[in-house]
Order: sequence, then structure tokens, then C-alpha cells
Amino acid sequence: QLWLTFAPVADKTAAYFHISLETVNWLSMVYLLISIPFGLVATWVLDSVGLRCAVVLSAWLNMVGSITRMFSVLKFLSLGSQSYWYLFIGQCFCALGQPLIIFSPTKLAALWFPDHQRATANMIASMSNPLGILIANLLSPALAPEGKHIPLMLGIYAVPAVTACALATLGIHEKVPPTPPSASATNSNSQPFFTGLKMLLRNKPYIILAVCFGGGIGMFTCFSALLEQILCEKGYSNDFAGLNGALFTVCGLLGAFLLGMYVDRTRKFIESTKISFCLSALASIMFAVVSSPLH
Repeated sequence: QLWLTFAPVADKTAAYFHISLETVNWLSMVYLLISIPFGLVATWVLDSVGLRCAVVLSAWLNMVGSITRMFSVLKFLSLGSQSYWYLFIGQCFCALGQPLIIFSPTKLAALWFPDHQRATANMIASMSNPLGILIANLLSPALAPEGKHIPLMLGIYAVPAVTACALATLGIHEKVPPTPPSASATNSNSQPFFTGLKMLLRNKPYIILAVCFGGGIGMFTCFSALLEQILCEKGYSNDFAGLNGALFTVCGLLGAFLLGMYVDRTRKFIESTKISFCLSALASIMFAVVSSPLH
């Protein structure tokens, strides 16, 4: 939810900090830029150091980032035009923590769940990211109906980050379960990090799959970050834009839940993926037609 704190209230954020909408968009874009190089680091941490270290480090980065963002709205600091940079640096810290937690579900499912439960476990854990997006789309417009409420919004968003950091630091003690849930979890035959990376880059089916999923994530990210600006330009309110973003996420969560259970039972991963991409393409075309200047 820290990623899209400002997207549903971009106009209010721009007015409060006296910056342009393009500058506000960088508060979301920085996540994508940082996740490209740091995604490889996050994968190495999960592979070499372990799941516990990745989750705890992510929680600390999120907490430090959310607290740094608070400095931008503290009046007694008299930061003036520098206040935006504290906001931006805070977003950078949070962005560093995001790949560590987003890449964790597959590792969590492989280490802590038996084979027949892994797809469902992975799906439930992966839903935490769109759930955060859902909360941001509903909460930000409600907390900041006017620019003067931005400090309150940042303070409330800092609470779950601090709480999650405390829970992760004090509550996670083991990086693997005492008893492996399956034979595959006991006898892992995964390649070393750099060897596995080279093998993937030479694997044509994997490259095709990565491009397809990358396009899907890019489409989802674009809608999540810019939906408020697209709709408000046509006269809709921030609340309505946030509601649309929330519905967008809720339908995705419901679809992911049902699809996760379906593929867990049928193992029809390829067929389900093709149908999902076809439906996504159709929905994008419909949105483009409806939001065109002719309408």
C-alpha cells in the first residue's frame, strides 16, 4: 500500500507539495525502476541467505521509508522546497523492500507446504500485494479529501509499516520448517544463483513467459498508478477513481483465488494462463474504447 499512497490523490499531493503531476508520478515510478536491479539482489538474498532474512529486511526497509516520508510534512523542520525529496527518499527505501517480499511467496510455498498445497499457498501469499493496492485505493481518498490532510494520511500509513516490522523481527525465528513438508523440500536440486540465471536466459519458453507476464504486470501497474488522473480528467472525483481502482483489484483477487484452487486440482496451468491473457487483452481494448475522446 505504500507504493500507491499518492496515486489515488495525485492532484491533492501535487497541490500540497507545490509540484507537478509528473513529479507525483515519480513517487510510484521509482518502485519500478528500483525493482529492476534490486530484483536480482532480492532473488539472491532469498536463494542464499534465506526467507527469514528477506522478510525481516523488507519490513525494516518499509518502516524506515515510511518514517522518512513523515519528515516531509513536519512543519517544525521548515524544509520548504526540500520536503519533496524526503518524500522521494522514503519511497526509495520502501521500493528497496518491495522485491524482497513480492518474490517471497514461491519460496515460502516451496519450503513450508507440501506439493498439493503449493499453488494455493503461493496464490494466497501473492494476494498480499494487490490487497495493499486495494487498501490504498480506498484509504487514500478517504484520508486525504483535501491537500491539508496529507500529513494525517502519511502518519496512518506509517502505523502498519512499523507494526509489520516489529512482528517480522520478533515473530519469525526459522527460515525453514523443523520438519520438511515434502521430499522435494528436503532434497532441493536447484542450481546456484548465477548458474540458474544463465540457464533461464537461454531458455526460450521461459523468456516468452517472462515477457507475457511482464506485459501483464506492466498493464496492471499502469492502471493502478494512473487511473485517478485518467478518470479525474474526465470530471470524476478522487473517491470514484479510488473505487474503480478498488474494484479492479477486488476482481483480480477473486479471480486469483478461484483460479488458484482450480489449477491446484486440475494442473491446467497453460490453458488457464492463455484464457487469462485473452480476457485481459479484451478488457484493455474495451477500456481504451470507452475512455477515448469520442466518448
